[in-house]
Amino acid sequence: MTDESATQDRIFAALTDSAIHPGVRRIDTHAASVFLDGKRALKIKRAVHFPFLDYSTLDKRKAACEEEIRINRPLAPQIYHRVVAITEEPDGSVQIDGPGRPIEYAVEMSRFDESQTLDHLAKDGPLDETLASAAADAIVGSHAAAPRSDGRAWVSSIRGLIDGNDSGLRTGNHLEADAIGLLGRASHATFLRLRPLLEERGRLGFVRRCHGDLHLANIVSIDQQPVMFDAIEFDARIATVDVLYDLAFTLMDLLRHDQARAANIVLNRYLAATPPDNLGALSVLPLFMSIRAAIRAQVALARLKPPRCDDPDILDDARRYFDLARVLIQPAAPRLIAVGGLSGTGKTVLARALAPFVAPSPGAIVLRSDVIRKQMFGVKDTQRLPPSAYTPEVTARVYDTLAQHARRVLAQGHSAIIDGVFAAEDERDAIAALARESNAPLNGLFLVADLATRQARIGRRRGDASDATQEVAAQQEGYNIGHVGWATIDASGTQEQTLQSCRDAIVEGK
Repeated sequence: MTDESATQDRIFAALTDSAIHPGVRRIDTHAASVFLDGKRALKIKRAVHFPFLDYSTLDKRKAACEEEIRINRPLAPQIYHRVVAITEEPDGSVQIDGPGRPIEYAVEMSRFDESQTLDHLAKDGPLDETLASAAADAIVGSHAAAPRSDGRAWVSSIRGLIDGNDSGLRTGNHLEADAIGLLGRASHATFLRLRPLLEERGRLGFVRRCHGDLHLANIVSIDQQPVMFDAIEFDARIATVDVLYDLAFTLMDLLRHDQARAANIVLNRYLAATPPDNLGALSVLPLFMSIRAAIRAQVALARLKPPRCDDPDILDDARRYFDLARVLIQPAAPRLIAVGGLSGTGKTVLARALAPFVAPSPGAIVLRSDVIRKQMFGVKDTQRLPPSAYTPEVTARVYDTLAQHARRVLAQGHSAIIDGVFAAEDERDAIAALARESNAPLNGLFLVADLATRQARIGRRRGDASDATQEVAAQQEGYNIGHVGWATIDASGTQEQTLQSCRDAIVEGK
């Protein structure tokens, strides 16, 4: 045992002395020990040296604590407070922030309810839509503030990530060697195909110093707001990645926890709030999510040490992440879905409910005409536009923009759902032409409901992007819709009934 380790053992014993710290609880990881005491948490870096981090000296551990505060406090000021010294007093006792000689340093944090991390919440049932949207907003905010990099080191590191997964997944021979090999070869082939795009994203500023470890256990709900914590501080190179790789960890972990709807909400919310260039890079998500899943499988396998070498729960966790990695690297072919119907038929509700079920994971990108129109005029989604924003000429521009966005999404191998009225035959014909041009199957769904139902729904809207009023709904009754040519869906019932009817129509229309 080194002198550093012996000193830490003495410190850890003092911090868990029930006579001095009654009720304290210690949690160990490979790189740190956390002491939970009342409302306070102290995180001490362990005196270890791994290929990816070096905490072997007191000075290095102090610097790592200071860096952890610098990186994490902007993300979670309610959790991270300061670096505090652990001191040795003249009588030989160990104190926290005492007047004696510093023999160790700790990150001082506020405790939070551990049952409110998103991995725990995900195990309790479907995540709330509001929480999922807020999580996306938090990730958007962190990426907007993150320092940029030229991306060259990041792109060069991806081969190593794939090879590291291949090696790590073979540890202990718990997973099928042939399947590991197939995953590695598919990942390398995908990376080779995408490398020019990834290099271009670095030049465009999409490689940044991100959180770096954004799985669900590192996001906690505090006062109903998601807070990101425990960002990578020990090596900026590991956390300097494409922003979509950072996002991919959250998306992948949501899928692993059977939260496909939440994953789709997070993805769509993120894309709506970030530059349109991200629409042109959706092809990187399968690779990014697969790499992240394989890394989590490795983490699980690393926990299989005596006396837990055959722990069935840990093995199941590793296999589920590994299986997810294999599925994600081979995404299904994309499709185009158009949801039309007069105002109040429930197009937007249906599009959002349908999107998580549309392959590839994590579901279709929803492109909404009302949102596109607001973006064209540079206003917030909920700000009402004047009648001049609804002329036939403007509406034609809106549908052209929808088609352009859908074309980019489909070209990236991802599915799209277009949400618009589609009252004119030429609008529907244009979507059919787009599907043919993109070599993607088209499912057209036209929702219908009586005027009273539509007006009642419009009357209940709050904070929505649509400017349609009950009067507009009445005027639409006079539209000459012509031959629809799409599946006509009775949308006068419940949301669940409409969703099931549409899913049935898609299956029949394949």
